[in-house]
Amino acid sequence: MPPLKQLCLALQFGRFDGAAAHRAVLPRHRVARWIRHALAADAEITVRIVGAEEGRQLNGGYRGRDYATNVLTFDYGRAPRVTADLVLCAPIVESEARAQGKRLDAHYAHMLVHGTLHAQGWDHEGSAADADAMEARETQIMQQLGFADPYA
Repeated sequence: MPPLKQLCLALQFGRFDGAAAHRAVLPRHRVARWIRHALAADAEITVRIVGAEEGRQLNGGYRGRDYATNVLTFDYGRAPRVTADLVLCAPIVESEARAQGKRLDAHYAHMLVHGTLHAQGWDHEGSAADADAMEARETQIMQQLGFADPYA
């Protein structure tokens, strides 16, 4: 495996019920490791973990969708460095993990990998072929990190 890319990471937690439990699952070194495995270039990324209200406001304001979603990617540049913000909605990620029978850290890792790939131009909404390629790459990265196939 080639050496991992460099990452300048800012990790932020919004104010929401249960934030301390999510903070405990997401120590900076783990978040950095998960993101670095998904990078094809050096990067500057801010990760913000938010509650449902902030997640809904951001999704509505930037995507015109009046609900909170698991991860939003704000891609500002890809060369020479990937520059992006990733916003993960803690209650949604937690609810999905529970519904899918996954550990919370595994689902967070998947959502961070997913968002990091989006920041580099990967897309799953353009075509079935794009979705298949992105899912295959996510699965490969997750397995390199020691997690199960997130789509199995």
